[in-house]
Amino acid sequence: MILLNKTRHQFFPLNKKIPEHLESLIDAFEKNWEKISSQKHTMNSNRVLEILREDLESAEFRIEKGKKLNDKIKIPVLFGENGKIIKSFDVDGFHDETGTVLEVEAGRAVMNNQFLKDFFESCIMTDVNYCVIAVRDVYLKQKDFEKVKDFFESMYASGRLGIPLKGLLIVGY
Repeated sequence: MILLNKTRHQFFPLNKKIPEHLESLIDAFEKNWEKISSQKHTMNSNRVLEILREDLESAEFRIEKGKKLNDKIKIPVLFGENGKIIKSFDVDGFHDETGTVLEVEAGRAVMNNQFLKDFFESCIMTDVNYCVIAVRDVYLKQKDFEKVKDFFESMYASGRLGIPLKGLLIVGY
């Protein structure tokens, strides 16, 4: 296996330039690559998120603080009577100004198709413009980043789905 010395990323659609606010998110992964690289470490997604927390918060992302109800970031999907939220999804991070959802995954990203669930949920959340899905570059000798990137390349190239997002960023760490 060839060891890379940096985070990998791919922005979709391929004919759009990556927005500036996502560049600062990539910088957070780059800055912490030695600590989080899946080529060197086997930590879970919560640990990766904790390492990235300070830099992501500096980039104006709200980051989940824990698993208790008050620590979670809930993004609405459906509203009921009197505007009450009746359906929402929890996300790892959110950039309020740009409507960017961040999900950091580890082992189950590809094996359990978690990346597809993250993408689908982002597509139906209210006021979400961008989705960022961070996956391990390597998991159990499998190339998770490559698999996720290839899937979304095919999906976007087919043109058969109406995607309600301005962009999707896949990050491999």
